[in-house]
Amino acid sequence: MNKYETLNYKVTDRIATITLNRPNEANGMNLDLTTELAHAAKTCSEDAQVKAVILTGSGKFFCAGGDVKAMYDGEESAGDIVKKIADQLHIAISIFARMKAPLIAAVNGVAAGAGFSIAASADLVLASDKSKFTMAYSKIGLSPDGSSSYFLPRMIGLRKAQELMFTNRVLSAEEAVEWGLINRVVEHDQLIEQAIALAESFVKGSLTANGAIKQLLVASYGNDLETQMDLESDTIRNSANSNDGQEGVASFVEKRAPEFS
Repeated sequence: MNKYETLNYKVTDRIATITLNRPNEANGMNLDLTTELAHAAKTCSEDAQVKAVILTGSGKFFCAGGDVKAMYDGEESAGDIVKKIADQLHIAISIFARMKAPLIAAVNGVAAGAGFSIAASADLVLASDKSKFTMAYSKIGLSPDGSSSYFLPRMIGLRKAQELMFTNRVLSAEEAVEWGLINRVVEHDQLIEQAIALAESFVKGSLTANGAIKQLLVASYGNDLETQMDLESDTIRNSANSNDGQEGVASFVEKRAPEFS
Protein backbone atom coordinates (compact mmCIF):
# COMPACT_ATOMS: atom_id res chain seq x y z
CA MET A 1 0.00 0.00 0.00
CA ASN A 2 1.30 3.45 -0.92
CA LYS A 3 1.85 5.68 2.11
CA TYR A 4 3.82 8.50 0.54
CA GLU A 5 3.02 11.98 -0.77
CA THR A 6 5.75 12.40 -3.41
CA LEU A 7 6.27 8.87 -4.69
CA ASN A 8 4.28 5.70 -5.23
CA TYR A 9 5.40 2.42 -3.69
CA LYS A 10 4.00 -1.03 -4.31
CA VAL A 11 5.16 -4.63 -4.06
CA THR A 12 3.77 -7.18 -6.51
CA ASP A 13 5.04 -10.75 -6.85
CA ARG A 14 8.18 -9.91 -4.83
CA ILE A 15 9.01 -6.90 -7.05
CA ALA A 16 8.99 -3.46 -5.40
CA THR A 17 8.23 -0.56 -7.73
CA ILE A 18 9.08 2.99 -6.68
CA THR A 19 7.67 5.74 -8.90
CA LEU A 20 8.80 9.32 -8.37
CA ASN A 21 5.49 11.17 -8.42
CA ARG A 22 5.86 14.92 -8.78
CA PRO A 23 5.05 15.09 -12.50
CA ASN A 24 4.09 18.78 -12.44
CA GLU A 25 7.57 19.57 -11.08
CA ALA A 26 9.36 17.17 -13.46
CA ASN A 27 9.83 14.85 -10.47
CA GLY A 28 12.24 17.38 -9.04
CA MET A 29 13.82 16.36 -5.77
CA ASN A 30 12.79 18.45 -2.79
CA LEU A 31 13.31 17.46 0.82
CA ASP A 32 9.98 15.62 0.99
CA LEU A 33 10.84 13.46 -2.02
CA THR A 34 14.36 12.54 -0.97
CA THR A 35 13.22 11.83 2.59
CA GLU A 36 10.48 9.55 1.32
CA LEU A 37 12.89 7.92 -1.14
CA ALA A 38 15.27 7.12 1.71
CA HIS A 39 12.36 5.61 3.66
CA ALA A 40 11.23 3.56 0.65
CA ALA A 41 14.78 2.31 0.12
CA LYS A 42 14.94 1.21 3.75
CA THR A 43 11.58 -0.52 3.39
CA CYS A 44 12.84 -2.47 0.35
CA SER A 45 16.05 -3.39 2.10
CA GLU A 46 14.29 -4.73 5.18
CA ASP A 47 11.55 -6.63 3.34
CA ALA A 48 12.76 -10.22 2.91
CA GLN A 49 10.04 -10.80 0.32
CA VAL A 50 11.48 -8.22 -2.09
CA LYS A 51 13.87 -9.77 -4.62
CA ALA A 52 14.03 -6.91 -7.15
CA VAL A 53 13.33 -3.17 -7.15
CA ILE A 54 12.28 -0.95 -10.06
CA LEU A 55 12.74 2.82 -9.86
CA THR A 56 11.00 5.00 -12.44
CA GLY A 57 9.24 8.35 -12.83
CA SER A 58 5.69 9.49 -13.52
CA GLY A 59 4.84 11.72 -16.46
CA LYS A 60 7.35 12.81 -19.10
CA PHE A 61 10.41 13.00 -16.84
CA PHE A 62 12.40 10.41 -14.96
CA CYS A 63 13.76 13.18 -12.74
CA ALA A 64 14.93 16.64 -13.77
CA GLY A 65 17.22 16.92 -10.72
CA GLY A 66 16.86 19.03 -7.62
CA ASP A 67 13.83 21.23 -7.20
CA VAL A 68 15.56 24.57 -7.72
CA LYS A 69 12.45 26.54 -6.77
CA ALA A 70 12.44 24.83 -3.35
CA MET A 71 16.02 26.00 -2.84
CA TYR A 72 15.14 29.56 -3.86
CA ASP A 73 11.88 29.96 -1.94
CA GLY A 74 12.90 28.41 1.37
CA GLU A 75 13.31 30.28 4.63
CA GLU A 76 16.77 28.76 5.11
CA SER A 77 19.78 29.52 2.95
CA ALA A 78 19.94 27.72 -0.40
CA GLY A 79 23.04 25.90 0.81
CA ASP A 80 21.35 24.56 3.93
CA ILE A 81 18.30 23.45 1.97
CA VAL A 82 20.24 21.71 -0.79
CA LYS A 83 22.46 19.91 1.72
CA LYS A 84 19.42 18.49 3.52
CA ILE A 85 18.00 17.34 0.17
CA ALA A 86 21.33 15.80 -0.85
CA ASP A 87 21.87 14.08 2.51
CA GLN A 88 18.55 12.25 2.27
CA LEU A 89 19.22 11.32 -1.36
CA HIS A 90 22.60 9.92 -0.34
CA ILE A 91 21.00 7.80 2.36
CA ALA A 92 18.67 6.32 -0.28
CA ILE A 93 21.51 5.63 -2.71
CA SER A 94 23.65 4.02 -0.01
CA ILE A 95 20.81 1.70 1.01
CA PHE A 96 20.02 0.81 -2.61
CA ALA A 97 23.69 0.01 -3.26
CA ARG A 98 24.01 -2.27 -0.24
CA MET A 99 20.67 -4.05 -0.16
CA LYS A 100 20.55 -7.58 -1.58
CA ALA A 101 17.88 -6.97 -4.20
CA PRO A 102 19.11 -5.56 -7.53
CA LEU A 103 17.88 -2.05 -8.37
CA ILE A 104 16.64 -1.51 -11.92
CA ALA A 105 16.34 2.11 -13.05
CA ALA A 106 13.64 2.39 -15.73
CA VAL A 107 14.40 5.81 -17.18
CA ASN A 108 11.22 7.00 -18.85
CA GLY A 109 12.32 10.49 -19.88
CA VAL A 110 14.85 13.18 -19.09
CA ALA A 111 17.32 12.26 -16.35
CA ALA A 112 19.11 15.46 -15.33
CA GLY A 113 21.21 16.39 -12.32
CA ALA A 114 20.31 14.16 -9.40
CA GLY A 115 18.08 12.17 -11.75
CA PHE A 116 21.12 11.31 -13.85
CA SER A 117 23.10 10.55 -10.69
CA ILE A 118 20.61 8.15 -9.17
CA ALA A 119 20.13 6.35 -12.50
CA ALA A 120 23.89 5.88 -12.79
CA SER A 121 24.02 4.39 -9.30
CA ALA A 122 21.48 1.65 -10.10
CA ASP A 123 22.55 -1.95 -10.68
CA LEU A 124 20.98 -2.06 -14.14
CA VAL A 125 19.54 0.74 -16.27
CA LEU A 126 16.90 0.44 -18.98
CA ALA A 127 16.07 3.64 -20.84
CA SER A 128 13.20 4.68 -23.06
CA ASP A 129 14.19 5.70 -26.57
CA LYS A 130 12.75 9.11 -25.60
CA SER A 131 15.07 9.57 -22.64
CA LYS A 132 18.02 11.97 -22.39
CA PHE A 133 20.82 12.33 -19.88
CA THR A 134 22.63 15.45 -18.68
CA MET A 135 24.44 16.49 -15.52
CA ALA A 136 23.24 20.13 -15.63
CA TYR A 137 24.63 21.07 -12.20
CA SER A 138 27.16 23.68 -13.23
CA LYS A 139 24.60 25.41 -15.48
CA ILE A 140 23.13 26.86 -12.28
CA GLY A 141 26.42 27.17 -10.43
CA LEU A 142 26.21 23.95 -8.44
CA SER A 143 28.52 20.97 -8.03
CA PRO A 144 27.35 17.36 -8.54
CA ASP A 145 25.79 15.16 -5.86
CA GLY A 146 23.90 11.89 -5.77
CA SER A 147 27.09 9.75 -5.95
CA SER A 148 27.90 10.82 -9.52
CA SER A 149 31.46 11.87 -8.68
CA TYR A 150 31.97 8.36 -7.27
CA PHE A 151 30.33 6.17 -9.89
CA LEU A 152 30.87 8.04 -13.17
CA PRO A 153 34.71 8.09 -13.25
CA ARG A 154 34.73 4.37 -12.43
CA MET A 155 31.95 3.58 -14.88
CA ILE A 156 32.98 5.57 -17.96
CA GLY A 157 36.46 6.91 -17.11
CA LEU A 158 37.69 10.26 -15.87
CA ARG A 159 37.77 12.04 -19.23
CA LYS A 160 34.14 11.30 -20.10
CA ALA A 161 33.02 12.13 -16.56
CA GLN A 162 34.83 15.46 -16.84
CA GLU A 163 33.12 16.20 -20.14
CA LEU A 164 29.68 15.48 -18.73
CA MET A 165 30.23 17.53 -15.58
CA PHE A 166 32.03 20.55 -17.08
CA THR A 167 30.11 20.91 -20.36
CA ASN A 168 26.66 19.57 -19.36
CA ARG A 169 26.58 17.64 -22.61
CA VAL A 170 23.20 16.07 -23.32
CA LEU A 171 23.31 12.40 -24.26
CA SER A 172 20.58 10.57 -26.11
CA ALA A 173 19.64 7.13 -24.86
CA GLU A 174 21.63 5.57 -27.71
CA GLU A 175 24.70 7.63 -26.79
CA ALA A 176 24.29 6.66 -23.14
CA VAL A 177 24.56 2.99 -24.18
CA GLU A 178 27.67 3.73 -26.25
CA TRP A 179 29.27 5.54 -23.31
CA GLY A 180 28.56 2.62 -20.96
CA LEU A 181 26.15 4.58 -18.77
CA ILE A 182 23.11 2.36 -19.29
CA ASN A 183 22.49 -1.25 -20.26
CA ARG A 184 20.02 -0.95 -23.09
CA VAL A 185 17.43 1.20 -24.84
CA VAL A 186 13.86 -0.02 -25.29
CA GLU A 187 10.84 1.41 -27.03
CA HIS A 188 9.10 3.90 -24.77
CA ASP A 189 5.82 1.97 -24.59
CA GLN A 190 7.66 -1.21 -23.59
CA LEU A 191 9.90 0.26 -20.89
CA ILE A 192 8.00 -0.88 -17.80
CA GLU A 193 7.14 -4.22 -19.38
CA GLN A 194 10.83 -4.85 -20.05
CA ALA A 195 11.81 -3.69 -16.56
CA ILE A 196 9.28 -6.06 -15.01
CA ALA A 197 10.54 -8.94 -17.16
CA LEU A 198 14.08 -8.28 -15.95
CA ALA A 199 12.88 -8.03 -12.36
CA GLU A 200 11.00 -11.32 -12.73
CA SER A 201 14.25 -13.02 -13.72
CA PHE A 202 15.71 -11.87 -10.39
CA VAL A 203 12.65 -13.14 -8.54
CA LYS A 204 13.33 -16.60 -9.99
CA GLY A 205 17.01 -16.30 -9.10
CA SER A 206 18.96 -16.30 -5.86
CA LEU A 207 18.69 -13.26 -3.62
CA THR A 208 21.70 -14.58 -1.71
CA ALA A 209 23.85 -14.67 -4.84
CA ASN A 210 22.65 -11.29 -6.10
CA GLY A 211 23.31 -9.69 -2.73
CA ALA A 212 26.79 -11.19 -2.69
CA ILE A 213 27.50 -9.83 -6.18
CA LYS A 214 26.50 -6.35 -5.06
CA GLN A 215 28.67 -6.61 -1.94
CA LEU A 216 31.70 -7.69 -3.98
CA LEU A 217 31.33 -4.98 -6.60
CA VAL A 218 30.95 -2.17 -4.06
CA ALA A 219 33.94 -3.44 -2.07
CA SER A 220 36.11 -3.72 -5.20
CA TYR A 221 36.40 0.06 -5.46
CA GLY A 222 38.44 0.25 -2.28
CA ASN A 223 40.26 -3.11 -2.11
CA ASP A 224 43.56 -4.22 -3.55
CA LEU A 225 43.67 -7.50 -5.51
CA GLU A 226 44.51 -9.80 -2.62
CA THR A 227 41.97 -8.22 -0.27
CA GLN A 228 39.29 -8.55 -2.91
CA MET A 229 40.14 -12.20 -3.55
CA ASP A 230 40.01 -12.90 0.19
CA LEU A 231 36.55 -11.35 0.23
CA GLU A 232 35.56 -13.49 -2.75
CA SER A 233 36.69 -16.63 -0.90
CA ASP A 234 34.71 -15.73 2.21
CA THR A 235 31.67 -14.72 0.21
CA ILE A 236 31.51 -17.82 -1.97
CA ARG A 237 31.90 -19.98 1.16
CA ASN A 238 28.96 -18.21 2.77
CA SER A 239 26.97 -18.53 -0.45
CA ALA A 240 27.69 -22.25 -0.69
CA ASN A 241 26.56 -22.76 2.90
CA SER A 242 23.33 -20.80 2.40
CA ASN A 243 19.98 -22.38 1.58
CA ASP A 244 20.15 -20.96 -1.94
CA GLY A 245 23.67 -22.27 -2.47
CA GLN A 246 22.74 -25.77 -1.29
CA GLU A 247 19.63 -25.74 -3.48
CA GLY A 248 21.61 -24.52 -6.49
CA VAL A 249 24.22 -27.25 -6.18
CA ALA A 250 21.62 -29.95 -5.55
CA SER A 251 19.51 -28.89 -8.53
CA PHE A 252 22.58 -28.92 -10.78
CA VAL A 253 23.54 -32.44 -9.70
CA GLU A 254 19.93 -33.62 -9.98
CA LYS A 255 19.53 -31.95 -13.40
CA ARG A 256 16.48 -29.89 -12.49
CA ALA A 257 15.60 -26.21 -12.24
CA PRO A 258 16.51 -24.69 -8.86
CA GLU A 259 13.80 -23.49 -6.50
CA PHE A 260 15.45 -20.67 -4.59
CA SER A 261 13.90 -19.36 -1.40
